[in-house]
Amino acid sequence: MNRRRFLKTSLAATAVAGLRPNLFAAAKAGGRPPRVLLRNSWQSVNIGDIGHTPGALRLLEEHFPEAELILWPGQLGHGSRDMLTKGFPKLRIVEGSVGADGKPTTPELAKAWAETDVYVSGSGSGFPAHQHAVAFRKATGKPVGVFGVSTDPISGFGGSRDPEGGTLNDLRRRALALPPDHLAADLRFILNEASFMFCRDTISLEYLRNQKIKAPILEFGPDSQLGMHLRDDAKGYAYLRDNGLEEGKFICVIPRVRYTPYHHMRGNTTLTDVDRHKDAINARTNEQDLSKMREMMIAYVRATGGKVMTCPEMTYQVETAKEYLIDPLPADVKRNVVWRNTYWLPDEAASIYTKALAVISADCHSPLIAYRVGTPAIYLRQPTDTCKGQMYRDFGAERWMLEVDEADGPLLWSRVQEIYNDPRAARAQVEKIMVGVRRLQQRMVGAVRAAAGAA
Repeated sequence: MNRRRFLKTSLAATAVAGLRPNLFAAAKAGGRPPRVLLRNSWQSVNIGDIGHTPGALRLLEEHFPEAELILWPGQLGHGSRDMLTKGFPKLRIVEGSVGADGKPTTPELAKAWAETDVYVSGSGSGFPAHQHAVAFRKATGKPVGVFGVSTDPISGFGGSRDPEGGTLNDLRRRALALPPDHLAADLRFILNEASFMFCRDTISLEYLRNQKIKAPILEFGPDSQLGMHLRDDAKGYAYLRDNGLEEGKFICVIPRVRYTPYHHMRGNTTLTDVDRHKDAINARTNEQDLSKMREMMIAYVRATGGKVMTCPEMTYQVETAKEYLIDPLPADVKRNVVWRNTYWLPDEAASIYTKALAVISADCHSPLIAYRVGTPAIYLRQPTDTCKGQMYRDFGAERWMLEVDEADGPLLWSRVQEIYNDPRAARAQVEKIMVGVRRLQQRMVGAVRAAAGAA
C-alpha cells in the first residue's frame, strides 16, 4: 500500500469509527487518561505467545502514550510475568475469568471492566477467548477490537475441518469457497460488534469479507510479535560467549512437529481420538520435515565452517532438536552444533538473534522476533500450521517463506546461502520489510485510539 492510499484509508476508517457514540466522554472529562484493556498472554510454553503481549504493549506505549494499559492475561508462567513487569513498570495486571452469568469472577477484573474504555484482543489463532470479548461487550456496551489474529476455517479438527491442513494457496481457495453463512454465530456477533478487526494474514481477511463481517475497520494488520522491543543482552551475550558463537558466524535453527503434543507435555494419561490422530500425523511426518532442516545444517557447516545453534520456540522443541536435528548428524558437522538444552524467554532470544547470520524456523514466531531486531529469517511452513504464515507474503518476505512439502534440503540451503553470500543486502531487505510493518502498526494503534475516544 503506498503512502497516499494508506493515509486516505486511515482517515476514512477513523471517520467511520468516530461515528460510534463516545460513551466515555463524561468519565474522561475529569482529566483521567484513556484506558486500554489488553486480553493476551494466551500461554507461556511458547515464546511466540509470550512475545505477543510485550509487542502489543510496546506499540500502544509508542503510538498511544497517554493511555493507561491494563493486561488481562491467560498464563504468565516460565518467568514471563517478571519479564513484563520489568519491561513495563506501569503495567497493571488483572487476573480472573468469566462466569456462567457472563460477569467477571474476580473483583479486580470487574473493576478493570468498569474502568476501561476499550477491550483489545491480542494476536493469536482463531480469536482466542472470543467468548470473553462477547461477555465484555454485552455487559458493558464498550468498544471491542481485535489486534492481529488469524481465522482459519479449514485446518484442524472437528466438523468439516481438515487435520492435514494444506498449502497457503490451497487454504485460500478452500476458505473462499465456503458459503457466506459459514462463520460461527458467536464469532459473527462479536466481529459485527467490533470497532476494528485486524487480521494478521490476508486469507483470514478475505474469508471474513466473504462472510460479510460488518466491523467498520476490517483490514490486514501483522502479528504484534513484530512490535516486541524487549532484550536481555546480558544473558544472551553471555550464552554466546560461553558457547563460542561469534557474531555473523552462526545460524539459529528451530524445529517443529506438525501438531504440538500438548497432551504429552501436560502428562495426560488418557488420550483422546484426536490426540492419537495428531500423534499419528507427527509420527508420519517428523523425519520427512525435519530431515530437510538437518540437510541444510550439514550444507551450511561444510560450506562455511560456521556454527549452528538449535533452540526452541516451544518447550517440547528442546528435545525435538536433539532427536531429529543433532543426534543423526555426521561427526564433522555435529561438533559445530550447539544444542540449546533449556527453554528461554523471547527477550533473550531477541538478543541472541541480533548476532546471528540468520534464523531458520519451522515455527512461525521466531522469524518475527528476528525481523524486529534486523536479522534475516526463513520460515519453513508446515501444512497444519494454519493460514497465519500468509503474513510473510503479505508484508514482503515471500522469498523467505517456504512450504515444507514443496521444499527440500538443497532449496532451503540455497536461501540461507543467499543470506550468507550478501548479509548486508539481506539485512537491508529486513529493514525494508519493517518500514512497511511499522506503518501498519501505527494504523492499528490509531484504530485503538479512535475506539477509546481519544482520536
